[in-house]
Amino acid sequence: MADSKSFPRVNISHSVNLPDLSKAALYRRAPELGPKILFFSGGTALRHLSETLIEYTSNSIHLITPFDSGGSSAVLRKAFHMPAVGDLRNRIMALADRSITGNPAVFELFAYRLPKDASQEELAARLGRMLTGDDPLVRHIPDPMRKIIRTHLRFFEQKRTDAFDLRGASIGNCILTGGYFNYNRMLDPVIYLFMKLVEARGVVRPIVNCDLHLACQLENGRVLLGQHLMTGKETAPIDAPIARQWLVANLHDPTPASVRIREKTEVLIRQADVICYPYGSFYSSLLANLLPQGVGDAVAATHCPKVYIPNLGHDPEQRGMTVAGQVERLLETLRAGCTRSCRTEDLLRFVLVDSKKGRYENPLDLTAIRKLGVEVVDVPMAREDEPGKADSRRVCELLLSLT
Repeated sequence: MADSKSFPRVNISHSVNLPDLSKAALYRRAPELGPKILFFSGGTALRHLSETLIEYTSNSIHLITPFDSGGSSAVLRKAFHMPAVGDLRNRIMALADRSITGNPAVFELFAYRLPKDASQEELAARLGRMLTGDDPLVRHIPDPMRKIIRTHLRFFEQKRTDAFDLRGASIGNCILTGGYFNYNRMLDPVIYLFMKLVEARGVVRPIVNCDLHLACQLENGRVLLGQHLMTGKETAPIDAPIARQWLVANLHDPTPASVRIREKTEVLIRQADVICYPYGSFYSSLLANLLPQGVGDAVAATHCPKVYIPNLGHDPEQRGMTVAGQVERLLETLRAGCTRSCRTEDLLRFVLVDSKKGRYENPLDLTAIRKLGVEVVDVPMAREDEPGKADSRRVCELLLSLT
């Protein structure tokens, strides 16, 4: 048999209907044969989309930012000097099989957070019962999964000091952290195991396996160190538009840090049937994933449709930005990760908008977007009950139609 690498490769162009409901129905009948739609994202913005997507494909690819510096992840990162795992856990849970054929007891444990109003002694005692298998959340999980989970929790407990604040701690994050130490500070093995335990439908990976943070400079000159200062969730919203963004080694030094994606991440990108730059926090979720070197090159080398879906509503990070401005910044960030010049269509081909119902913060100038060399597709995407948010099923059908 001839080696598949010796087969000739040809590019085929064809027209599609948006959405192509017959194609979506076909994938829904056999999701195990569904396409590899790749997302650069983070946070919880794609939770509903991911929960819907597994009805159509078990093969989606999710490259997630590990640069979160807020919430439960911030406590773990400060204590253990590790990448953020909260967004990874969120996406794995969104892709999990929640039916009776999955592992609902494991899902329940991974989704559980310790109460915020209990004392540290009470929380430590609760964690101790989980370690021994006496806590109901652990006891109801069948072996050997129960033993695996307890082992990873034990690694976490061995690393935890008395100063570690357990209030509001995500047990799923603690299990991932224990696995991170069990596998010699590598995330991929424990993520793979985590996904098997909850029977997640897809592939989830951090864009890089490094302990780095986000930094940005506002147009007024102010420098912010840390993702949590950009989002407007834990602090006041930014008071000026973001002028530029980069990676740093810690939250005390604005010196830029450089990192390159691994070969295995390049392979995942090149396998994509569609590449999607989705809605969500524009800088800290989307563009953050594009900062490592090699992302732009891998995207440009992948022969598939590339599509940007802007937020239909408010995003504090996009202060003062039009959709055309977002497209321009997206292309700039991708090109910065390229070692050679490439065409706009190699990085981004389509921008999906809903001009009739979307609640864009600034006027939607379709002509300005087209002048950047991309094709605008104006289609219904907004939710009927909340037009500032996307309808997950409509977005799934649109992305599936591009395959």
